[in-house]
Amino acid sequence: MKVFEIREILNAEVLTGHDQMDRTVAGAGGADLMQAFLAAATKDAVILTGLTTADVIRTARVAEVAAVVFVRGKTPDQSTRELAESYQLPTMVTRHSLFVASGKLYMNGLRGLDGSW
Repeated sequence: MKVFEIREILNAEVLTGHDQMDRTVAGAGGADLMQAFLAAATKDAVILTGLTTADVIRTARVAEVAAVVFVRGKTPDQSTRELAESYQLPTMVTRHSLFVASGKLYMNGLRGLDGSW
């Protein structure tokens, strides 16, 4: 799946990385504890989270993820968006909850980071 497809499925607004929408996504993980995500992270995955801190962006960079989706309409502050932009990391915001967003992606073929895909 491509990042732009995630945007369409989740009816998400792109915050950063407009020129990175063609990245391929290998799987998805949802967490509000970045430590939990790092335990299962896979390169080129997408993080779905309700956290909007710069730590999310730093974790995404370390894990080499393809994109970050902020759920429940939560939007990071300007400095966090600038950090994402400096890493050329696509970030988006969706109004869906973490549960619903994850389900929509799963129903459209994107698998989780539990090794079953």
